[in-house]
Amino acid sequence: MAPLAQDSAVLCALVALTVFRAPAWACLICFTSYKERTRICQIFAGIQGPELEKCQEAFSSAFADLADIEINYDDRSHLHDAFTQMTHSLQEIAAAQGSFNVAFPDAAEKMRKVVMKLKGAQACVPPCGFQDVARRFLCYGCYSKACNFPLDCPVQDLTVTRGQQAKFSCTVNFQLPKEEITYSWKFAGGGLRTQDQSYFRDIPRAQGYLARIRPVQPTHSGTFSCSILHDQRPVARLYFFLNVTSAPPRGEIELQVSFRKVLRWAPKETETLEPWRPSLGELLARPEALTPGNQCLLAALAAVASASATLTVWVFFRWYFKGN
Repeated sequence: MAPLAQDSAVLCALVALTVFRAPAWACLICFTSYKERTRICQIFAGIQGPELEKCQEAFSSAFADLADIEINYDDRSHLHDAFTQMTHSLQEIAAAQGSFNVAFPDAAEKMRKVVMKLKGAQACVPPCGFQDVARRFLCYGCYSKACNFPLDCPVQDLTVTRGQQAKFSCTVNFQLPKEEITYSWKFAGGGLRTQDQSYFRDIPRAQGYLARIRPVQPTHSGTFSCSILHDQRPVARLYFFLNVTSAPPRGEIELQVSFRKVLRWAPKETETLEPWRPSLGELLARPEALTPGNQCLLAALAAVASASATLTVWVFFRWYFKGN
């Protein structure tokens, strides 16, 4: 019975959009039922008569500004709850003999403020991938809209010399869900550059978003495919074509090494700047070299020389007189 009631509500919404051809009813039709809207106007204006028609027209006109609203798809339930509270509030106002000419514009203004507080849908980021965070809900038509991008991303080319290392990063420019994200890797060998999944075979040991091959060999030449899955549902597929080139001859490698050494070589004078340490002759010949530090050094040397001479003379006289 529940699916039947849901189908009936959708059918009524489509009929109303076709008959009235007025976008003003769009958000009301999406988030309220025909029975609820009719019940509100019947409480305001009676079961039938010209006042009932005026009430329905006023209802439509009050919500004209909410016709072309686009919201984040995940905010549908929040907006539905807000419309449900609005219908209860309008029923209470109608039961209290209020005026629909005042109640409808006030309710529409409150709903507009609720919509303004909702987080807008993110922009689509080309060129590929199913971007669930950018999915939006359109009041006009009561349907959701996703980014119109293919699942397969363009092939990225990578050239690596044999014996070197190759790295692949399975990342996209749009936001991924925070949970239940998995990665699966496949390979199409033989130097084939393709996106046709029939040529690929699974690589069981590769599970993360980063993959590395070292050392690279000619047998690795081909296309690597990475599938990003959310709850086992594909979000995007990335492709990396690896072109493996031969290593240069041994003589050329040695020449390149020698050339790099020459480029790194520099005269010894420019490698380090050593402090100038003048000799005693330079200190006496160049007055500008007699800095306070050098003057202290000369005084210390003079004192040591004087003490040494005094000690030498004392030792000589003591030896002389002791021998006599």
